[in-house]
Amino acid sequence: MKIAEITPSLLDGAMTYSQYYTMIENLLHEGKTTGPDQSEFLVAYAKLNFQRMKRIQKTVQILPDIKAALNKSERSMIWLCITEGWCGDAAQICGVLNAMAETRANTKFLVVLRDENTALIDRFLTNGGRAIPIIVLLDAQTLDVLAHWGPRPTALQTLVNEWKTSLPKEEMIEKVHTWYAHDKTQTTQTDFLAIYEQALLN
Repeated sequence: MKIAEITPSLLDGAMTYSQYYTMIENLLHEGKTTGPDQSEFLVAYAKLNFQRMKRIQKTVQILPDIKAALNKSERSMIWLCITEGWCGDAAQICGVLNAMAETRANTKFLVVLRDENTALIDRFLTNGGRAIPIIVLLDAQTLDVLAHWGPRPTALQTLVNEWKTSLPKEEMIEKVHTWYAHDKTQTTQTDFLAIYEQALLN
């Protein structure tokens, strides 16, 4: 298996979150989504998830104590998000983490697509699978990997592991999005912060 290095050229080809959001919107206008699977089902799912992205964009509020904790260090960082436009968890998460990055000095939030960077995602597998989104925290000067987070908050991941053994897939997906709606991004923020603080030790 070839494992990708995170290089300046890879980051040069990455998108800002705004560019990623616009790309998904434009693809959906053409009846498409990101990645090789352009099935009617996946495009319909991508449309639903874009509505979730739009809602997060309008409503996300970073908790004051999270803002304060993020800005205790001035270390320059890149938060590299590996994702796809159709992903339900990504729709609930990526906009939140981009908003967190925007509250912190010396931070770039960049996005790359998983299926165009399979050697990269293979560095950050979840239970052997290419689950997304994955956010890789990098030192901006050296591009050293300091930590990574994803594909969802730890508490939800534990529930998903249980639901996978007992529920049909569609019912599990519905429960996942109900969890996000009730949580109002708070666990995403606090769970990511724990990894961020760990990254500062590296």
